[in-house]
Amino acid sequence: MISRYLRLLRHNRNYRLLWIAQVVSELGDWFYSLSVYHLLLSLTGGKAQAVGLAVVLQVLPQTLAAPTAGVLNDRISRKTIMIGADVARFFIVLGMLLVRTPSAVWLVYPLLLLETVGAAFFEPGRGGVIPNIVPQDDILAANALSSITWSFCLAAGAALGGLVAVSFGRDTVFLLNAISFLVSAWLIRRMRFAEPHAAGLPPLRARELADFRPVLEGIRYIRSDPRLFATVFVKGGIGLLGANNVLLPLFGERIFPVPLAGAGPNRAAMLGMSALMGARGAGSLLGPLLGSRWAGGRQTRLRAGIFFGFLLAAVGYVWLGVSTSLAIAAITVILAHAGSSTNWVFSTTLLQTYTDDRFRGRVFAADYGICMFTIAASSYLAGFAIDLGLPPRTFAIGIGLVMLLPAAAWSLALKATRPSEQP
Repeated sequence: MISRYLRLLRHNRNYRLLWIAQVVSELGDWFYSLSVYHLLLSLTGGKAQAVGLAVVLQVLPQTLAAPTAGVLNDRISRKTIMIGADVARFFIVLGMLLVRTPSAVWLVYPLLLLETVGAAFFEPGRGGVIPNIVPQDDILAANALSSITWSFCLAAGAALGGLVAVSFGRDTVFLLNAISFLVSAWLIRRMRFAEPHAAGLPPLRARELADFRPVLEGIRYIRSDPRLFATVFVKGGIGLLGANNVLLPLFGERIFPVPLAGAGPNRAAMLGMSALMGARGAGSLLGPLLGSRWAGGRQTRLRAGIFFGFLLAAVGYVWLGVSTSLAIAAITVILAHAGSSTNWVFSTTLLQTYTDDRFRGRVFAADYGICMFTIAASSYLAGFAIDLGLPPRTFAIGIGLVMLLPAAAWSLALKATRPSEQP
């Protein structure tokens, strides 16, 4: 499988450029997220709800913007949309440099909201162009490599981001992330590929943005295929695990800080967060790497693998809740996110296989939108419950048990859609 990834990068220029853009941008993102969460905890007296609200604003606007983002990604050039979203996020992230005191903390929230709107337009574009730039036989490999890269960037970004923030300060992290968006835009601009969904269409008119008919058409299209309808909700199940964005920083700060000689509590907390977020990245890397090798592109295995991915996520977070050391906690996080990241890759591949190109933007906008809604709900609930006195360990066990619900729902969907699956 490794040789297939290397061949894809070596011989497919468009995918290589998109992949490098992903590496640059996502390394910056994970540097940035860790620093934002630490900034909020340090300036608000350790309030879990502050982090919960930040996560909500990093994901929920993607749900609200999904209908418009999906229609635009099916109406005009997805490449142009991705470049525009990156340039806009460069200026938005620079605004974080203005947050210096507790009285300025409020500014974090509108900036996170605006940045998320940019992501809402970018992500359906990226998901939609993959089948246009790689052959059908390489789609699973392309999605797996993209997920492995995201996972590596999370592991490396979380680990290095903590060290950079401790050594050079948060402002350096914010500046690096802003620059990463410009580099990503430049790389995507160099891509050359056909976009048949927009070929021959007249220029977009402003009044089309208020036309709800394309959204309804997309909904009818998704509902018309039981396989597609079931698969578009898989990432919503993964999103229930979104509480990890609150739990892992709190576990690192309160339960498993990493004390170093001469380091104060803030640095110990940052390093604890960094270790657990790095473990999340390691699990997210291993899951698609091993899962894709096992599935081999077969739809029956892709579908079955999603069920086992939900079970791994459930076991991992229940185990995290009773872990007794940072090492054990890291293992549980690796296990859980190996399962959830495998589900991400497998469901993305199935959606790209099931969906016609002219509907791909709307399908992926719905896919991301549902996922971001459940991430937002799970994250905010975690912050709210923990600030009311619920121990983080108890919430981790609870969220693990909740993951059994999408596992059961997917099991029913497998039985219901089995007769209509294509060979």
